[in-house]
Amino acid sequence: MAERSFKAEVEDLRLGAGETFTGEGILALTKALLENGVGYVGGYQGAPISHLMDVLADAEDLLGELGVRFEANANEAAAAAMLAASVHYPIRGAVTFKGSVGVNVASDALANLASSGVTGGALIIVGEDYGEGSSIMQERSHPFAMKSQFWLLDPRPSLPTIVKAVGDGFALSEASNTPVMLMVRIRSCHVTGSFQTRDNVRPSLTVRDALSNPRSDFARVVLPPMSFAHEQDKVKNRWPAAERFILENSLNERFGPADAPVGIVVQGGMFNAVIRALQRMGLADIYGDSQIPIYVLNVTYPLVSSEFLEFCQGKEQVLVVEEGQPEFIETQLGSFLYRAGSSVKLHGKGVLPMAGEYTGQVMLDGITAFLKQAAPAMLAAVVRAPNEDKPQIPDLSKTVPIRPPGFCTGCPERPIFAAMKLVEKELGKHQIAADIGCHLFASLPPFEIGGATMGYGLGPAANAAFDGGGERRPVAIIGDGGFWHNGLSSSFTNMAFNKSDGVAIIVDNYYSAATGGQDVMSSRADNASKATKNPISKALNGIGINWVRQIDRTYDVKKMRDTIREALTTDAPGPHVIVASSECMLNKQRREKPLRAAAIKEGRRVEAPRFGVDEDVCTGDHACIRLSGCPSLSLKRLDDPLRDDPVASIDQSCVGCGNCGEVADAAVLCPSFYRADVVHNPGKWEAKWAAFSARAIGWLQARRAAKRLEFGA
Repeated sequence: MAERSFKAEVEDLRLGAGETFTGEGILALTKALLENGVGYVGGYQGAPISHLMDVLADAEDLLGELGVRFEANANEAAAAAMLAASVHYPIRGAVTFKGSVGVNVASDALANLASSGVTGGALIIVGEDYGEGSSIMQERSHPFAMKSQFWLLDPRPSLPTIVKAVGDGFALSEASNTPVMLMVRIRSCHVTGSFQTRDNVRPSLTVRDALSNPRSDFARVVLPPMSFAHEQDKVKNRWPAAERFILENSLNERFGPADAPVGIVVQGGMFNAVIRALQRMGLADIYGDSQIPIYVLNVTYPLVSSEFLEFCQGKEQVLVVEEGQPEFIETQLGSFLYRAGSSVKLHGKGVLPMAGEYTGQVMLDGITAFLKQAAPAMLAAVVRAPNEDKPQIPDLSKTVPIRPPGFCTGCPERPIFAAMKLVEKELGKHQIAADIGCHLFASLPPFEIGGATMGYGLGPAANAAFDGGGERRPVAIIGDGGFWHNGLSSSFTNMAFNKSDGVAIIVDNYYSAATGGQDVMSSRADNASKATKNPISKALNGIGINWVRQIDRTYDVKKMRDTIREALTTDAPGPHVIVASSECMLNKQRREKPLRAAAIKEGRRVEAPRFGVDEDVCTGDHACIRLSGCPSLSLKRLDDPLRDDPVASIDQSCVGCGNCGEVADAAVLCPSFYRADVVHNPGKWEAKWAAFSARAIGWLQARRAAKRLEFGA
């Protein structure tokens, strides 16, 4: 069950020639693939391109009509390997995955693909989320393109440009027999706009057709001596062909006046930010017409020296806007100027920061600093934008607390780590390695469990150095998404092969939850096109891991605690694995809320559990909050003058999972939690009984109040 359905948007993918498509960039990408005769598409979900995979999954009927093969791959390496279909066959293929981490996982297949070269157009759509909106380490995909000699497109964040870049990418790939990366940033994926559509095109050669006429070419196999010839082919043939195509088809763009003493070179993906900064300075209008020449690199690799040097003619100083580090583009452009003996002075890192996201304010400050050095008269002559004189923004970093990510309300992973804290209180602190996924939030307060992660599916493998029979067993945490992505082969096979004595906890929430709730092999849902309902425990048994404990309700904190303790203290040899299963609460709410609302509207009886705290029982020590950390569990001050400390309180965001009470019971805390079932559309006898109970309770309260001593002023 994905985060959202795109069934309605999929109908827009059927728009034909002359019609107008309106929507997000990620949907425009999908439409562009179909318009350019793609033969097969694959990928692995992850921000900011998850919705591309979700759209394709919802559009399988349309893809089938066009003869397009779609596969949601097990990981990025499998997706990249899928592009092998374009090596021997003139079939256009595209795969997509998340930025630098996806490129890292897929690197082996991508490097081989770049070496052998392609016959059909091969496009890798990389969702680059560098900056403060990212959930990963701060790296760029650019150096991989340089290392393996992929051509890298970074189109301007506008729908017509993005759509054009897809067609240009396929054509560039075919013209140079080289795979092409199309980088789409968060801004590009979620920018909204419109473009004129074309008819969808059925691939000239489908994968089904190719199976009827197999081809092979030993010269494309990446083995000596062919691999040495591949390198020469890249330099002597593919690179010049790519440069010719870029120049002849004007893939890079020029804006602004032809002559000026200064200019700006910008990655395509940063163009909107540059234009907005110039607008705020009064150097561009609302339509994007700039008073400063701008050279937009929709192709950031390879850079074409002749085109850049032509742009620099007549200019004294040029600013390079390149987000992220190291400054690959700036260094290469500086090399072009040096080799040409040019006197143009190049600016970049210095007036702009070396690292970090180039936000609107960063861009404004950087371009202003450049113009103050290079063209102060230009700054003095312009009419200021009305919002230029802005009020000073106070520094709130000392007063506003940070808001790190955390578990959702009702998350079934929270009780796992509450149980782990209880075990560590008893047995002492353990070496704990984490993995990519929601469970990584346990490294933050209030749990502070696990402090390192080495990659998706590599949590248990990260503990290999500690698995040598020490005083305490090392513990690894991994999710079901990570298990099926890479964990089974790289972590658990490694544990089984090396007769590990460590403990691994697999957090099974039924989905690849952190990427949008897509199904995985062990999902409980029925999926018409995917194989689900394959238990993780069976896969573990299949590779020789026999000590496996299955827990089907993680909210049972006592059972979780006892099972973790058993895994850490048992004399049984071999890897010790706990599969802790409960459905992701977000997906559960997405599934159940519409059904519950419909039932209530139809007048059917519905019970909804709610939890609360008895203020008279709560002691106010807040141990329950420190052990559960649920966002719905907060503090409340009482009107009682004899009680200064606030008590625990559950707000309206509670989803009724019961974790707070389970934790309090397992840790032997105060019994202040209670459950109340809210009944919608009760029966006649229930309504009468509720009315009688209310009258009886009201009479008892009035009777007690009448006996209470009161002291007047």
